[in-house]
Amino acid sequence: MGRLVHFEIHVDDMERAKKFYGEVFGWTFEDWSSYAGMPYFGAVTGDANEMGINGALMQRQGPSPEPGKPLNGYACTMGVANYDSTEAKIINHGGKIAMPKYALPGMAWQGYYTDTEGNILGIHQPDKNAK
Repeated sequence: MGRLVHFEIHVDDMERAKKFYGEVFGWTFEDWSSYAGMPYFGAVTGDANEMGINGALMQRQGPSPEPGKPLNGYACTMGVANYDSTEAKIINHGGKIAMPKYALPGMAWQGYYTDTEGNILGIHQPDKNAK
């Protein structure tokens, strides 16, 4: 079975991206550049005993995605405890709203954002009262 075990976020400015994901989601980073042969930082996204996966920030090897174009890749969605405070952190750290908060009725709040590198990410707050 092809279980997802790792993700990579392509970035233009490594320090800016580390700051964004570190300050918004509390991720920490490990320098794996010597293994990858390019700027590449492993992203620790949470406690190993909790559900989820780790990934990496890697130096973008081509042009940045164009705003307003269809997504060509995967959108990563992060589970959050408080949607509104996370959205405020995203905006305060240079992110932008790509698709505003909406209800997945009876399940959760969902929305999408553009990070400082032009990538799309989602946030998801479980809430059985969402409507």
